[in-house]
Amino acid sequence: MCFSATADLVAGCGIAAVGVACVARTRRVADLPMAALPLILGGHQIVESLVWRSGGGSGPATVAWAAIALPLLAVWVPAGVLCVAPPSAVRRLIVPLVLGVLTAAVLSYRLATHGVTAEIRGHTVGYAVSLPASEVLVAGYLLATIGALLLSGDRILCLLGTLVTVGAATCWALWEAEFVSTWCAFAAVCSLVMYRWVRGRSGSPDVSRVSVAG
Repeated sequence: MCFSATADLVAGCGIAAVGVACVARTRRVADLPMAALPLILGGHQIVESLVWRSGGGSGPATVAWAAIALPLLAVWVPAGVLCVAPPSAVRRLIVPLVLGVLTAAVLSYRLATHGVTAEIRGHTVGYAVSLPASEVLVAGYLLATIGALLLSGDRILCLLGTLVTVGAATCWALWEAEFVSTWCAFAAVCSLVMYRWVRGRSGSPDVSRVSVAG
């Protein structure tokens, strides 16, 4: 989330550009889900710029924003981490993936049956979703996403998990105060960390390679 439609659009385009660079540099098929993460984050920011311009509400942009933020990322992140994890970390990463699938199933059902609405609140956008046992779902979501990164066994992905933890806490505090949305800045930093991760991975040979331009 960013503090205006223009900020969301500019940040989203920049983050998506980093995502394109990450995917283009990827050499291993198994690395693609994680390499594409900045593309998803950038697209998410661009979608929110449409939410701003529509004045909130429950239109297609709001639904798309919620679908990406909630069920998609709850599964994408732990599944992506599992794809690149060393054999020693695979067993412990099954737990975040299972939590992510279960959490995403509940979130998808609630979005399909109860919908989501967005409200412009000064320099922030508030999203309202009807969720049962919301504290449990939030815990499951965080354990699935941040937990997978911290348990990955990869130094840079662990750093990414730490940054997301700090960023989420900071952005939540500012959002609760309805002061300003700052997640786009953290998403940009996280995307640069992902590019560093891709560069490190592309330097190691692997039998499974992705055909890229050039």
